[in-house]
Amino acid sequence: MKISLKSCRIESGASVKDIVDYVGVNENTVYNWENGSVPSAVNMQKLLEFYSSKGFTVTLDDINFLPKK
Repeated sequence: MKISLKSCRIESGASVKDIVDYVGVNENTVYNWENGSVPSAVNMQKLLEFYSSKGFTVTLDDINFLPKK
């Protein structure tokens, strides 16, 4: 089953600010990703590293990038 980036954040116990600080983007960018925008390859790698550092294992294949309806 695919998981959204918002669900990844919530299930890992991270806040939007945690992601902003780790990845180096602004809050609006994180919210855009959570609503269907696709991060660049560099930022996606940072996100995967961030979730891994939180003990939340997720791969690119696990993530649903389709916008919410």
